[in-house]
Amino acid sequence: MPFWEEKTLAEMNEAEWEALCDGCGRCCLIKLEDEDSGEIITSDVHCRLLDGDTCACSDYENRKAKVPDCIKLTPENILEIKWIPRTCAYRRIAEGKGLAWWHPLISGTMQTVEDVGVSVRGRTMSELDVEAGEWEEHAVDWPEWEPPEER
Repeated sequence: MPFWEEKTLAEMNEAEWEALCDGCGRCCLIKLEDEDSGEIITSDVHCRLLDGDTCACSDYENRKAKVPDCIKLTPENILEIKWIPRTCAYRRIAEGKGLAWWHPLISGTMQTVEDVGVSVRGRTMSELDVEAGEWEEHAVDWPEWEPPEER
C-alpha cells in the first residue's frame, strides 16, 4: 500500500511529505484579499523565488528568511489555509480524497501536472516584474480550475 494511503499527513516523514507536492506552483501565486468582503483573489503573479519555467522554488531551504510571509504547509495548518488549491495533494489527503489520477506519484511523471492544466508553468510572471499598484489587474480564476476526477 502506498505511504499516502497508509499514513496520515502527521505520520509522514519529511521525504514522504515533500514527495506529495505535485510541483504545480499554485501555492506560490500571489493572493489578494478584498478588504470589504474578505474574498481571496488569486493572481497570475508568482513569488519572487518561484522559477516560472520549472515551478520550483529557487531557494527552498531559505525561503522563509527571504520571503517572511511564505507559509510552510503542515498537517496542522493545511485545512485552515483557505487559499490552498483544491487540487493540492496535501489538501486532498487531509480531506480524505486521496491523490488525483494526474498526480506524479500515481501517473509516474511530472508531465501530467502540466498536461491537465494544473501547473502554472509559463502562465505567470514574477512579482519583481509587477508594480504594486498593478496587482489587481492580474487577478485570474484559472488557478481554481480542477481537472476531471477521472480521465
